[in-house]
Amino acid sequence: MTRGKFITLEGGEGVGKTTNVAFIKDYLEQHNIAVVVTREPGGTQLAEKIRQLLLDTQSEAVSEQAELLLMFAARAQHIKHVIEPALVHGKWVLCDRFTDATYAYQGGGRNMKVSSIQWLENWVQGPLKPDLTLLLDAPVEIGMARVKKRGAVDRFESEKINFFESVRRAYLLQAELYPERIKLIKANQPLADVQRAIADVIRILLGLSSGLTSPRHGGLK
Repeated sequence: MTRGKFITLEGGEGVGKTTNVAFIKDYLEQHNIAVVVTREPGGTQLAEKIRQLLLDTQSEAVSEQAELLLMFAARAQHIKHVIEPALVHGKWVLCDRFTDATYAYQGGGRNMKVSSIQWLENWVQGPLKPDLTLLLDAPVEIGMARVKKRGAVDRFESEKINFFESVRRAYLLQAELYPERIKLIKANQPLADVQRAIADVIRILLGLSSGLTSPRHGGLK
């Protein structure tokens, strides 16, 4: 059985990841691909409990080291129980954030050593890397304005603007370091244009000619 492909969707707050995860799932299924949609932190029962701890605004202050270790603890569960089994069985995995988010949020936002993140990445993931990463990028003020419209914010969303500027810079650095894997999508353009750009990138992964769109292209909200 051919191993499935691993696609991750990355970006800061309010860039439209949820909407576009749904679009990508729909697009792949139209091409008869079995897709497992998941997220980080989360994806398993234990990892979702860790997610709650990480996002909770009412709990005790979480140290930078604890935050980083919790992220990778959740990731270890996620890889073992969801991601690897799906890939081995030929399914494609579509994940809302993965390790690039750790380099952005804990590395950039928390100013933690990249070497520490790299060591944990190698230990927890081994050779596992996404086949494709779509990085949705928009100016921080645009993303945060969208977040505020949603209502209550979690522990990360309540950070100051400088934190998110650092997160964005770290994401863009990742894109510069790994251009063959990470494809930058401008998320501050109309949704139809965002999804057209996403579809063009995925068509390449599918081995299809570029420039054609799906029947329902751009229709998800």
